[in-house]
Amino acid sequence: MLAQEFIRQKRDAKAHSETDIIEFVRGVASGEVSEAQIAAFAMATYLNGMNQIEAVALTLAMRDSGDTLNWAHCNLDGPVVDKHSTGGVGDTVSLMLSPMLAACGAYVPMISGRGLGHTGGTLDKLASIPGYQTNIDTVKFQQVVAEVGVAIIGQTAALAPADKRIYAVRDVTATVESIPLITASILSKKLAAGLGSLVMDVKVGSGAFMPTLALSRALAKSIVDVGNGAGLKTTALLTDMDQLLAPCAGNAIEVVAAVDYLTGKHRPARLHEVTLALGSELLTICGLFETKMAAREALERSLDSGRAAEIFAQMVSALGGPSDFVEHATAYLPMPSVRHRVTAEYSATLAGMDTRAIGMAVVGLGGGRANTDDTIDASVGIVGMLEIGQRVKHGQVVVEIAARNIEDALMAEARIRSALRWQEGHEESIVNADTDANADGSINASVIDRITIASAE
Repeated sequence: MLAQEFIRQKRDAKAHSETDIIEFVRGVASGEVSEAQIAAFAMATYLNGMNQIEAVALTLAMRDSGDTLNWAHCNLDGPVVDKHSTGGVGDTVSLMLSPMLAACGAYVPMISGRGLGHTGGTLDKLASIPGYQTNIDTVKFQQVVAEVGVAIIGQTAALAPADKRIYAVRDVTATVESIPLITASILSKKLAAGLGSLVMDVKVGSGAFMPTLALSRALAKSIVDVGNGAGLKTTALLTDMDQLLAPCAGNAIEVVAAVDYLTGKHRPARLHEVTLALGSELLTICGLFETKMAAREALERSLDSGRAAEIFAQMVSALGGPSDFVEHATAYLPMPSVRHRVTAEYSATLAGMDTRAIGMAVVGLGGGRANTDDTIDASVGIVGMLEIGQRVKHGQVVVEIAARNIEDALMAEARIRSALRWQEGHEESIVNADTDANADGSINASVIDRITIASAE
């Protein structure tokens, strides 16, 4: 059918047939469908949505627009799995969980992306490691996964190329938030990677991509339903992003935090809980363990034995990084020119924070991109951020800013101060162990919510 007729159907809130979707996506991949037509389709879909049958068809058509990895020839002795996050601030989970999963017998071909807006990107973090290759061919990718158990790289041009065109248009046409288009974008790449099981980490709170609990839940349910409908065992957890997940943010800074976590030097409680929750969920649905408790214990053994850290080191080396990176991470990573401490102006308890604003403060330091072609400074960021509910005295350090110069540091300080909400009194008046949502739809910031949307049976 003609592209304009396809667009007209969705404009008029009619459902597309599977055949029409396949034909349209084929035209997107070949270039026959113009950017203007992609934009019109994206806006019509944003406004009128898709049913599950359409969303599954779109996901599979986008998967089939390029190569699909097959792992049969690799003779793997375990399941092929992955974890994906909708993005947050201080979210280092992928760096730690992927080698932990490999240590438990899974194989993890993780195709990650760059940072978007206020959220950090796993690919940008790994790019701070000297020599680490995020852009490799499929043969090398599968070789490293088979030999090491995990490889984290960027999307190749051969995998789901239709998604790349559609996403580029969505990014500049205010249609990024379309739930069916988000769903198809994520899952088409995961299906193209040949996965058997996937766990989604869908963030909720002030630093989340989706602004409300209801929208985050809707996105999670869409991904689970479409993933399972497309033949991929998929489950999702909602996790809190009303504050930084790790007490730090910034590319090289988060790599150090990941190494410290893997080696046992420092494992922040909230970060640890989210990592174990996602990992135990995934190891259960892929069939490696019968219960989440058994999976959780195996994940903890992978840390305590040092096996997960060893696998991370092997991955870095196999992808071109230093062979002794884990032992000497800080010697290899770029260091900031300035370290500036932000101190409390009075004694109080941290009652809340605008996590997105803090993420944008890191972007302003040079740790993210204001424009797609911006160069990132991997050395900058923040370290030692307080958690909500913590009490501080006047003059106590709230956070340390790593910057290129003092001017940048002072600008970031102003942004961070305006993003923090303080309350005089005791922390008991702020910390709430209830996992229910607040009246405004936000999540209690002191809680890590583990809401299973659905399980793949």
